[in-house]
Amino acid sequence: MQVTFLGTGTSQGVPMIGCTCAVCRSVDYRDKRLRVSVHLQVDGKSIVIDSGPDFRQQALRERIDHLDALVFTHEHKDHTGGLDDIRAYNFRQQQDMPLHAEPRVLEQLQREYAYIFADRKYPGIPQVELHPIVSETAVFEVAGIPFEPIRAMHYKLPVLGYRVGNFTYLTDANHLGPEALEQMRGSEVIVLNALRHEKHISHFNFQEAVDILEDLAPTRAYLTHISHQLGRHRDVEAQLPAFIRLAYDGLSVSC
Repeated sequence: MQVTFLGTGTSQGVPMIGCTCAVCRSVDYRDKRLRVSVHLQVDGKSIVIDSGPDFRQQALRERIDHLDALVFTHEHKDHTGGLDDIRAYNFRQQQDMPLHAEPRVLEQLQREYAYIFADRKYPGIPQVELHPIVSETAVFEVAGIPFEPIRAMHYKLPVLGYRVGNFTYLTDANHLGPEALEQMRGSEVIVLNALRHEKHISHFNFQEAVDILEDLAPTRAYLTHISHQLGRHRDVEAQLPAFIRLAYDGLSVSC
């Protein structure tokens, strides 16, 4: 499996509009963070987890010329705002795009993108195929690839992370129950959100994420969904255990 980080930033991205902090003014390419998303290439399949508002830019940058499915963690706009840009794949591949998400998330997409689901469809709109994730524990298939859902909480909102083989991806969470932690245990690579150093109402902070990863002890781990408040990439990495790194946009890792 090849995992490419399409975006590693928080909902406002980095740099943030109007901010003049050292991180937002940084010239280090690793401090330029689009909204969070990953691209998985596994067994010849191309799958994206979350298509945020920067999806078009990310797909062009990474030359993703084929996409077999989209999987969503939850319904927030920084994870779903790029859905319209699947039109190019509809045209190239001449087929509907499978969307995998919990029923609540699919219902939200139907409200926000009502024109996609209208009875009388405008020519050229995205063509989609809905696949509800009906169990928060049962393994399901995405383009023939087994995905294991992992339940987490994003403040009071239930969200899903996913384990695909030895790779586990979890973003936008601030609570994991014992069962979820056991599902993650044994992963070779774990990606976990770490928003900033200060405690946050709906995201793990830096130390909380590090503590979880030190307990789970994967071979490698990466932090994502990073805000400008966490600090400059080079400075933060110096504070991390050797097996944990900060993800950055464009980083590609093998699992």
